[in-house]
Amino acid sequence: MTHPLRAPAFRLLFIGRTVSAVGDAVVPVALALAVVRATGSAAALALVLGCAMLPRLLLLPVGGVVADRYDARRVAIATDLTRCATQLAVGVELLGAAPSLTHIAAASALTGAASAFALPTRSPLVAGTIEAAGRQRANALLGVTANTSRLAGPALAGLLVWAAGPGWAFVIDGASFALSALLLAATRVRHVPAPRRSLRADLALGWREVRSRDWYRTSLLAHGVWNGAAAVLLTMGPLVAVDRLGGEGVWVLLQQGGAVGLVTGSLLAGRLRPPRPVLAANLGLASYAAPLLLLALAAPAPAVIAAYCLAMTALGFLNPVWETVVQDQFPPQVLARVTSYDWLVSLAATPLGYALAPLAARAWGTPAPLTAAAALVALACVGTAAVPGVRRVAWPAPTPQPRPEVAGARP
Repeated sequence: MTHPLRAPAFRLLFIGRTVSAVGDAVVPVALALAVVRATGSAAALALVLGCAMLPRLLLLPVGGVVADRYDARRVAIATDLTRCATQLAVGVELLGAAPSLTHIAAASALTGAASAFALPTRSPLVAGTIEAAGRQRANALLGVTANTSRLAGPALAGLLVWAAGPGWAFVIDGASFALSALLLAATRVRHVPAPRRSLRADLALGWREVRSRDWYRTSLLAHGVWNGAAAVLLTMGPLVAVDRLGGEGVWVLLQQGGAVGLVTGSLLAGRLRPPRPVLAANLGLASYAAPLLLLALAAPAPAVIAAYCLAMTALGFLNPVWETVVQDQFPPQVLARVTSYDWLVSLAATPLGYALAPLAARAWGTPAPLTAAAALVALACVGTAAVPGVRRVAWPAPTPQPRPEVAGARP
């Protein structure tokens, strides 16, 4: 099979997504440090993060409709340019003498809104630039670069903040979006036009596609539980690491081990092809129960770190495999809408875990939310094996596709 990077269209997409992933990996640390420097308030940081999350959640289904209706490539270019402008605006604000929290929060809201339209375009862009036989390796390559960026991002952000200030991290991120938009503009992406309907009808059609496949809707629920459990670990884990496992260094090592696991899992996803991909990937996700339970028991730090690394390897493996199956199993005309519902379930579960974990810890002690999350994630992920569709989904044999319209090509 030809390597995906030999396909010119996917090569341009890969370079653009890689550049923007590196820029995005720098921003979280830089944003936290910038807001803390400017205000000294954790509440201010929560406000800025909330301003990005709320429009993202509200607009995700609409973003899926727009990407299916108007061509994912054009939508991705528009969102890249929007995020370029907002990140540059934040960078200029932070480079000034007295940065305004209101301006930063407003830019974060615009960035969150743009990402609601950008996230559903990823699968259609991959499906439109690479043939079905190469999609698993293509998705794995994108996963490797994204996860490697997450591994290197905090260190790069710290270096930038130390050397030049947090504003330059946003300037670099803005420049990465500009380059990504330029590369997308030169990329030929196959596009199958979707029939025009009302917004409500388009949303309903996407939801019917989700509901019509038991393997998909069941897996989405399990993945939502996983994300909620991950939020519990990220909320309670630092406290356990500092108080009972040896200090802040343990938490840093755990996070770095998780990042290494993500990269490892993405590499494995490009080479392993289990006959029942959804079943294998969901069962792998159940391993996240191990680090949750070990943290609840305050097990030795090496055991917790090893378990977390293994669990994140399973996540790194799942993501490319899942994306490949979804691209194969759903019609291209609804792919962005289906993906938007996937993101919606995943993102909505995360703030729920953030909110409930401290309340449960206050009422029953720190081990309680960790133990409950471990039980839920194991039950939800292993439980998908009881669904016939999950056990039945396999890699489809390649079939001839009708030649679709090519976005960006001359008639």
